[in-house]
Amino acid sequence: MNTLKSIYYAYFHSVIKYGIIFWGNSSNSQKIFTLQKKIVRIVAGVKPRTLCRSLFKQLEIQPVPCQYILSLMNCIISNQENFQINSSIRNINSRNKHHFHTKCCSVLLSKKCILCRIKVFNSLPQSSRMTR
Repeated sequence: MNTLKSIYYAYFHSVIKYGIIFWGNSSNSQKIFTLQKKIVRIVAGVKPRTLCRSLFKQLEIQPVPCQYILSLMNCIISNQENFQINSSIRNINSRNKHHFHTKCCSVLLSKKCILCRIKVFNSLPQSSRMTR
């Protein structure tokens, strides 16, 4: 199992991790997640229709959606100077006052802009966000 896990990290995980911030919310990410589940089943040596949630925990492998969220959070932490919280811009006491505020690009560029993907981070539960 250790050899198969090493092969997974060498061949598949490195490809997934590369540029996940750019393609993580595309429609093809679901296909990649399905492929990742197939590989996890092969590494664990279970049947093809076995549920994978416990297998990911057992093998200590992050699913693609979790890797995407983690990469976004790391990008935010390493680029904090580019972000402001809504309450620092407006003094209005609203339910979104703790959300990050970004200057979004034009509609055509917004799908490719990393800063505009903060909407994904703003939709996470409040307890999982970092605080300033």
